[in-house]
Amino acid sequence: MPRPYDLPSLTALVCFEAAARHLSFKSAAEELIVTPAAVSHQIKSLESDLGGPLFRRQHRGVDLTETGAFLFVALQRGFEGISDAIRHVRAPDAAEDVIVQATTAVSAVWLTPQLVSFWKLRPDIIVSQIVSDAVAPAGHADLRIRYGAPPADDPDSRLLFRGDIVAVGTAEFARARGIATVADLCAVPLIHVHAEGTDWTGWSDWLAHFGHALPVARGITVNNHMIALQMARDGAGAVLGWTGLIGPMLDRGELVHLVPDRMPSPHGFFLHTHPRASARAREFRDWLVAAQDGPDRV
Repeated sequence: MPRPYDLPSLTALVCFEAAARHLSFKSAAEELIVTPAAVSHQIKSLESDLGGPLFRRQHRGVDLTETGAFLFVALQRGFEGISDAIRHVRAPDAAEDVIVQATTAVSAVWLTPQLVSFWKLRPDIIVSQIVSDAVAPAGHADLRIRYGAPPADDPDSRLLFRGDIVAVGTAEFARARGIATVADLCAVPLIHVHAEGTDWTGWSDWLAHFGHALPVARGITVNNHMIALQMARDGAGAVLGWTGLIGPMLDRGELVHLVPDRMPSPHGFFLHTHPRASARAREFRDWLVAAQDGPDRV
């Protein structure tokens, strides 16, 4: 019996759409939770089936061919239609859930307390979280919180907070190491956060802002900001924090300012809205933005 639709492998089409959207096989792989080799294999299979290249492989990445661009637009329209239909037929309670993606640190230190306040006002709206330190979207999320410059293709981005970047640690750590100035920080263990694909402001930028070079002594490097904050709370070293993010930890005395100097954050924490986010998701977004009315907002 002939097939009613002339379609190649759906897996290959999904891989192609993600790679075309990101213009990166690696980012597509992170989104789909597969290896870049798997994405490449699926796209090569699709190109073989269609009889021509969909990407131009370049030294610094990939770009769409004319055929690839045509297929990408068609797939996006098709996937959007399918997504809208799924939202329409899905059970009402599930369809109305609000899903927010945030990093481990943002979720634990900042977002979860915000949710508690929101639920007191609107207990009828269920807000769920996807906690992921990956740059690419992890599953479907109505809202995503990210540090960095707002993308030009997302006019619906809202600034949550910016604030200053400060050096923090425990009071005991500061006393034991005799920390009083930025120069003193160059002689103590520094905790670095290096996460692939992220744009976290690091110690080299912060120290340079005050006219100091990064010390040659080895520091402690982790790939998760929450782990870095926990290590600082355990007295392992000094870590950088954003005042708008770690304010509750400072208020509770878990961390203290090691020096009074502070660097204005070059980027802010932005809330990105999915184009097809529900009305309740947009209501929660507007509340979350309006709730950030302190000095760290600018």
